[in-house]
Amino acid sequence: MAASSRAQVLDLYRTMLRESKRFSAYNYRTYAVRRIRDAFRENKNVKDPVEIQTLVNKAKRDLGIIRRQVAEQGTAAGRKSGSRSQSLGKPCTTWP
Repeated sequence: MAASSRAQVLDLYRTMLRESKRFSAYNYRTYAVRRIRDAFRENKNVKDPVEIQTLVNKAKRDLGIIRRQVAEQGTAAGRKSGSRSQSLGKPCTTWP
């Protein structure tokens, strides 16, 4: 693997791990980190430049998916907390 290709793959690996650690849900976060590590370990001995480029392109698509999911999870959490406080109405001031 060429030095620039190696640097690109390492940068992509670090970025994917960093982004996946932004999942607020523990199960999503640990699954994503484990899956990324396993996939990169599985393909660490690939020598064919065409196959490496194919794997890099797939990883970039997956990184986009992770980023969208993290962003969606954040906006969904914002919607839930905002709608919950609005749906509760006024607090009860008298007890039966």
